[in-house]
Amino acid sequence: MPSASRPGPTSLPGPTSLPSPTSLPSPTSLPSPLAEQVEAWLNDDPDPADRAELARLRDGAGHDATLLAELTTRFHGPLRFGTAGLRGPLRAGPAGMNTAVVRRAAAGLATWLTSRAPPAPAPPAPAAPKPDPATAGSSMNAAPGSAAAPNSSTATVVVGYDARHRSEAFALDSARVFAGAGLRALVLPGPLPTPVLAFAVRRLGADAGVMVTASHNPATDNGYKVYLGDASSDAARGAQLVAPADREIEGMIAAAGPARAIPLAETWRRLDADVVDDYIHAAATAGRAATATATATATATATDLRTDVTTDPTALTVAYTPLHGVGAGVLGAVFTAAGLAAPRVVHEQAEPDPEFPTVQWPNPEEAGAMDRVLALGERIDADLVLANDPDADRCAVAVGGRVLSGDEVGLLLADHVLHSCPGPVATTIVSSSGLRALAAEVGVPYAETLTGFKWIMRADARLVFGYEEALGYAVAPELVRDKDGITAALAIALVAARAKQRGRTLPDLLDELSARLGVHLTGQRSARFDDVTQIDETMHRLRAQPPTSLAGRPVTAVRDLLAGPRDGDAPAGGIPPRPARPVDRADAAHPVLPPADVLMLFLDEDRVIFRPSGTEPKLKVYLETVEPVPGHAVDAVPAARDQAAARLLHLHTAAGNLLDGRDGDHISPKIRSPASPSPGTI
Repeated sequence: MPSASRPGPTSLPGPTSLPSPTSLPSPTSLPSPLAEQVEAWLNDDPDPADRAELARLRDGAGHDATLLAELTTRFHGPLRFGTAGLRGPLRAGPAGMNTAVVRRAAAGLATWLTSRAPPAPAPPAPAAPKPDPATAGSSMNAAPGSAAAPNSSTATVVVGYDARHRSEAFALDSARVFAGAGLRALVLPGPLPTPVLAFAVRRLGADAGVMVTASHNPATDNGYKVYLGDASSDAARGAQLVAPADREIEGMIAAAGPARAIPLAETWRRLDADVVDDYIHAAATAGRAATATATATATATATDLRTDVTTDPTALTVAYTPLHGVGAGVLGAVFTAAGLAAPRVVHEQAEPDPEFPTVQWPNPEEAGAMDRVLALGERIDADLVLANDPDADRCAVAVGGRVLSGDEVGLLLADHVLHSCPGPVATTIVSSSGLRALAAEVGVPYAETLTGFKWIMRADARLVFGYEEALGYAVAPELVRDKDGITAALAIALVAARAKQRGRTLPDLLDELSARLGVHLTGQRSARFDDVTQIDETMHRLRAQPPTSLAGRPVTAVRDLLAGPRDGDAPAGGIPPRPARPVDRADAAHPVLPPADVLMLFLDEDRVIFRPSGTEPKLKVYLETVEPVPGHAVDAVPAARDQAAARLLHLHTAAGNLLDGRDGDHISPKIRSPASPSPGTI
């Protein structure tokens, strides 16, 4: 089992990461009320190492302004319990991920679950003897209706964790808190991908699930993701929580009291490997079934994957990296169970390592993160290159050195799924409109949601596919009500295998889709801010005076999601403009959505969308240009793509000007010139 040790010196940031000491006096003692807050926290913190860390910081802050700034930051406010739970740096104090914060979060969730549980039946059944604490952590395969659920009045929580620093410790602490509150706490058998936890919530009929992970954040972070097993709605059962549950749980966390006083119990149980085997079998079966059905319903068209195939699918060569995360073992097993050869793995990134030593950022979206797997793919002449993020809920794809965008992979996977499972599909407002075009062609329901799989998964209880541009895909929502980088990797490998058997590649298939649906080219630009208040100021300025033209073209519509819908709007009525808006776009493809800090500018079918990041101090700009292909001819796609790419480049420049022309050190363009049109082309 990989180390779950605490981070080293990174747990107490050095002066280079803190505000300039010239902005603060050099104190001789801590100011009030900070001093009282620190002492109260030290008295209530149950973790000796966390207390020692905070005490060292307190003692140093008495004569070092830089350390005082750090201490003030840690007590400025608690980590907010958002719509996915908690995420933040590993550090002592209320604004960090640590034992005290995790125990209070678990206690708040336990209180919320208990408050929603139905009353115990009367008269009560004879009480079963309490499990012996000596058996805590023993193997248990808890199936629905088994010992995991002896009566309907006791909530069940499944807890999973990845291989980050302190992940296992936080998971076991959570299980002890749940058990201490009288809940059934089931812990996954080891460090595993997030999709396995999301699967277990549904498979075991649990009331909630907790995954300890910070996904693709830096090594110094950790997090606490919460899923709800809402039996009242198939669309929500096993999905990440949303409002109002997040606010209700946050209120109960605030009322949880001192962490040291929270009751603990050792009556939690560790699940055996059967739950992982169930996931592997279900994922492989879903992949095989989709491909078999697609082949059986073949129509012999030049652009269709649904053709009879006799070539051995194991001939596909795949290079893969889990980016030092927990995906390799499960992904390899799923591939093998589905009849594909296990991928070749980047050796130095194959094993879990919480330091992520070979990458600056353990996120396949970041520049350089995929360099080693791309090099491996070139050495072995791979047909396909795949990368998961550390908790394996995202999947990146490359072919022949070309990294496909999330929108490209999303459309390929949607086309694959809809061949065998025609049904509702969904994506987010910042993803490509190509899925909408495909849904219209196939004749299936289509929905757009706010950013995040918590919304995508609630779009339709019958959903067969959902994706977002940030490398997240749900190809089997009935198994995992969240993004799943394992099943997505298998699905795209099956698509590539079928294409190879026809002498084609994924880029060839994208060209065929573009001929059918038009070229949808997407890109992204983001500006980092040292002061997050500048993000609000920039969004306010854009709302107060939205541009009437961009890149020499008129802005034909503005849609402000922060304005919210008017009373009496129909479900597909659109978002009305605020005063001084030029024009609003309101149709079935742009439905009413909950208020959100998103501003959308339309230039006919092209669009520019401004949205603050939910996890980083960034303002993101999403760009899309759409160009029809004359005669739906594949040989006309390159010219249409060049036209779309030229417009996209102009919009990219114009978006930068709207952000006050911040310099290149703060701008991270994710598109290239029209001569290199691969990003976002679909």
